[in-house]
Amino acid sequence: MLCSSLAIEVVTMVEFGELISAVGEFCLYQKLLVLLLSLPLLLNPFQMVGQVFMVVDVPHYCNTDWIRAVGPNLTEEEQLNLTVPRDADGEYEQCSMYSPVDWDLDSIMAYGLNATEKCSSGWVYPTAQQPSLLTEFDLVCDRKDLSDISQSVYMVGLLVGAIIFGPLSDRIGRRPVLLISILGQSLFGLVIAFLPNFIVYMVFRCIMATAMSGILITTLPLATEWVGVSYRPQAVLITHCFLAAGQLVLAGLSYGIRNWRLLQIAGSAPMFALFFYYWVLPESARWLVTKGKIEEAKKYLKKAASINKRTIPPELLDQLKCETQTKSGSILDLLRKKHLLKVTLIMSCAWFMDSLVYYGLSLNVTGFGLDIYLTQLAFGVVEIPGRICCIYLLQWFGRKKVQAVLLLLAGLMCLIIVGIPEDQAVAITVLAVIGKFAASASFSTSYVYAAELFPTIIRQSGVGLCSMAARVAGIVAPLIRLLEQYHHAIPMAVYGGATVLGGLLCFLLPETRGVELPDGTETDNPQRRSKLQALSKTDSEEKEINTEKDI
Repeated sequence: MLCSSLAIEVVTMVEFGELISAVGEFCLYQKLLVLLLSLPLLLNPFQMVGQVFMVVDVPHYCNTDWIRAVGPNLTEEEQLNLTVPRDADGEYEQCSMYSPVDWDLDSIMAYGLNATEKCSSGWVYPTAQQPSLLTEFDLVCDRKDLSDISQSVYMVGLLVGAIIFGPLSDRIGRRPVLLISILGQSLFGLVIAFLPNFIVYMVFRCIMATAMSGILITTLPLATEWVGVSYRPQAVLITHCFLAAGQLVLAGLSYGIRNWRLLQIAGSAPMFALFFYYWVLPESARWLVTKGKIEEAKKYLKKAASINKRTIPPELLDQLKCETQTKSGSILDLLRKKHLLKVTLIMSCAWFMDSLVYYGLSLNVTGFGLDIYLTQLAFGVVEIPGRICCIYLLQWFGRKKVQAVLLLLAGLMCLIIVGIPEDQAVAITVLAVIGKFAASASFSTSYVYAAELFPTIIRQSGVGLCSMAARVAGIVAPLIRLLEQYHHAIPMAVYGGATVLGGLLCFLLPETRGVELPDGTETDNPQRRSKLQALSKTDSEEKEINTEKDI
């Protein structure tokens, strides 16, 4: 895959930028497209972190029904008192029991039991409740870590999806990859609700995550390649606002549906309603041009202009032709060319840190001390302004500064949490919410920034590499939580320290605000301003000259 090259004929970016201006930079057609791309993202947060609400810890004790053979009339309290030891606080141990003996009940009550062992016959859950992943598959005691391992396996699926679907969408197009991904997430997400075994559950969830990764990384180019340069951030960040709204959907679903199988169905079945995309979803006209499919690109451009009630000048369409020389783009250019290698390494690091702190906070929603459903609601609410404010921050301060500062803020919040006593649940949660705000805004910035830094002919491959880095972080984030058994502060210290380092590295990236999307890999100067900006600047200068003349 890495050695494959894309031999294509490209059109100059100025020509295509003019076509987008003629079609309408962000009119009805583009708005409808962004809406279509956003709908699948409403349910993505459920699949990503919904498992957290299926493994909420509940009281549990070893199954000691062996004593029922000699004491069938014992009450539950009497059975626990005779067969389960107590800890230093006087509470029943949840992961050990007295070893079974062949005594009669009178002897057990008279002499008591001393030898203990780990639970050998499963667990019981005294509290009446709906079945959850934790209670149905006994994810407690020695099996407790399976929950975090399952989340890491899920992230492996996202990584595999980034490896597969990034280059694949550069090769066969954005549209088919997105349609395949929606179908995969729908089918496997629904099947998961009927699985009888936790290992099989993890495998199917990994496959479903592979499909979801295709959705995540394919919406980016479709959102950016159909709009004008000045509307790129809005297009991407609107889709991300639907991700934030999905966090609220997750809070509501998980609070209202406690049966994990019904919850999984409710979070997966609505994806089947999106099958009409097969008839309405367009391909990227920019991608079609870079692949030499000029007539097909013209068809989509004319349709977009028609919906936007615009007319494309015929002479402008006639200019949409391939250059005579053939230029090749390979994913290896990201490693061979010095300017692209720098961008690739730093952006991959930024995505890694984005993912690390984002999932580090999201998956720890049960560990901040407050009600998990209220905490998730706060996480969802704060993401919406986090995503929206990016639109203005990126316009005012540029991509580089915003990316760096947001990563630094998220990292600092995690480091401050390390120094807060565990019993200060409100303070810890407030800091975590601020950190989640910065992490979500930083993630949105990374999508916009990456789309602007990588050339069209290998954009999806570049974004795919960044997404791979993010998925590796997603794999690592749940495993870092396992270090909590050594000291509760270690996970947050790792999340915070690494993210601060990533924020500092972002200052080394070039600025791309107001710059046309690069098409080829031949230049290391991304500061190619769009013709629209150049004209605007010229008009401003002329106005200043006229004003001076009037004076």
